[in-house]
Amino acid sequence: MRRAPYGFLATVGEDGQPFLNSNLFVFDDAGGERRIYLHTHRTGRTRTNLEAAQQVAFGTVAMGRLLPAPEALEFSVEYAGVVAFGIGRIVQDPVEAKAALQMLLDKYAPHLKPGVDYRPTTDDELKRTAVYRIDVETWSGKQKEVEADFPGAFDFAEMPVPFPARR
Repeated sequence: MRRAPYGFLATVGEDGQPFLNSNLFVFDDAGGERRIYLHTHRTGRTRTNLEAAQQVAFGTVAMGRLLPAPEALEFSVEYAGVVAFGIGRIVQDPVEAKAALQMLLDKYAPHLKPGVDYRPTTDDELKRTAVYRIDVETWSGKQKEVEADFPGAFDFAEMPVPFPARR
């Protein structure tokens, strides 16, 4: 939850249609509570689906090295993933919403400081976004890690990604 750069929030609409939305997020376990905060626009499906608090799932994964093998079916990858289950809701308290937005800023721009490098969030700015909280009830995770000197292991980010020719 701390290393992954983004995650996917799963909600369900009134019509029963599942909805999956990718989000930047921050995990907060201060005070013994496990919470996930994220924000999006004040309107849209996420907002509509969470007008009434509902059960949600939130999944995230951090990918490690790719692990080649002599046989194609034996290729693998290092990873660590978590799916959290809980109650999703819109944060109504402006103090909590500002604190959550600051946690997001601290996660994604830890080298920048409020009041020094940028102006902290104002009340007017807060009115232009929506902050959501997931109160985590349970979670499930899995991971795969291999020895550091695994033969041929490489990072996906270091690979040139060819794009298919357009027809």
